[in-house]
Amino acid sequence: MKTPCFKRRLKQLNKRYRQIKQDIQPILNEFKNGNFIGDQITGVNATVFKVRAKNSDIPTGKSGGYRLIYQLISPTSILLLVIYAKSDQTNISTEEIETIIKQTFN
Repeated sequence: MKTPCFKRRLKQLNKRYRQIKQDIQPILNEFKNGNFIGDQITGVNATVFKVRAKNSDIPTGKSGGYRLIYQLISPTSILLLVIYAKSDQTNISTEEIETIIKQTFN
């Protein structure tokens, strides 16, 4: 499942980075296989993880790539909250993550 925020940001990023969908596909495949990867974000009132993905359009490895934030809803269900390019935004606040979650469930 994808939030409206995730869809909107993916569409914006796709205009500048043509290979973004191919770059995040391995992560989506991991989710489909039941593997929840990434680092858990503390300070959020939900089980939220951040995953790094490489940006093939800017060959700097994962550190300069994308960040994909997702929420673990159940052992078989995840919600893709937001995606951003590390070159555009250095980090995302826990308040921003909680706002996205509240907007999604209200």
